[in-house]
Amino acid sequence: MDRNQWKWLAVSIVFSIIVLAVVLYFTIDEQTITYLQQLKPVYLIAALVLHMISMCFWSMRIKMMSLSLGYKVPFLHCLNMVFANLLIAAVTPSQAGGEPVRIHELYRVNVPLGDATAIVIMERVLDGILLGIIGGVAMFLLWIGAEELGLTITIPLLFMWLMIVGFVVLFAYSVKNPEFLKRLIKKVSGWFTKRWRAEKIEKLTKDIDEEVDNFNSALKNYVSHSKRGLMWGALFTVLYWFSEFYIASLILMGLGEGPHIVESFVAQIIIAIIMMIPLTPGSSGIAELSATSLYALFVPSAIVGIFVVLWRLILYYFNIFLGIFGTVIIVKREVVRKAIKDKIAKAGQLRKD
Repeated sequence: MDRNQWKWLAVSIVFSIIVLAVVLYFTIDEQTITYLQQLKPVYLIAALVLHMISMCFWSMRIKMMSLSLGYKVPFLHCLNMVFANLLIAAVTPSQAGGEPVRIHELYRVNVPLGDATAIVIMERVLDGILLGIIGGVAMFLLWIGAEELGLTITIPLLFMWLMIVGFVVLFAYSVKNPEFLKRLIKKVSGWFTKRWRAEKIEKLTKDIDEEVDNFNSALKNYVSHSKRGLMWGALFTVLYWFSEFYIASLILMGLGEGPHIVESFVAQIIIAIIMMIPLTPGSSGIAELSATSLYALFVPSAIVGIFVVLWRLILYYFNIFLGIFGTVIIVKREVVRKAIKDKIAKAGQLRKD
């Protein structure tokens, strides 16, 4: 990470801490102490362990999707790229943004750039399809309870879900019709290139055509030659998201509450959709406020703040720790790699002399 990214990480953490402090201020009361006295650490440990298991599911998804194309990527390498990906996701708007890290790490183990890009993009497509399907169920359940929640909450959430579904449909259509994607990108880029010279615009247009063709070719190649990879990818996508969603229920049980599995899953799906919208670095602040608003509907207000703090400690702050750990390993490897490369180059120069 460069200095600018570290700055955004600091902004993200500070913003998150401020929002958490405000949430705690407005939710802690006398009953909170009673709940804390009944705290069951075993459930919190289980939540942390389950989070690590979900990271393993994500790593297995990458490994199996790569293997289906004939590339044997070590599991530990996949796990470390997932860790490093988490740090970048914490500084980019929304919690997406770590895709270049995963592409780079696949490329480092001899997966061609086109196939590496296709694998990572298909990961996101599978995420979008799953969240779209279970998000539809969540929206239906919310619509039934619209009177209790209020249309001011239900309608914006429905709109967000439609955006996710629309993106997946648009993506599928653009893969089948690459010319549509070319026209769309050119139209959008045209808004920013009005003052460019004709030669520069012509070069950009040519680059767009080439990149879209390469992108489309890689995806079609993956879908046509790796149906088994898609099956494995879908399986581990389901396991990943369901394990991540169940963490909140374990935290609630640790606080002496019931798991509220159905309600919690609906809330987690909505939060996941909201966090995909690029508003703040790592969705910092957005996640805390969304979780507080949704869980306050079925969890005692005395522990909502404590719950949100524990939830973010596991799914955000612990992710940053894992991300730094993974990034340090990558940086050390790259330094050694460069030193070896320079040494070989120097030896070759000495032979010539």
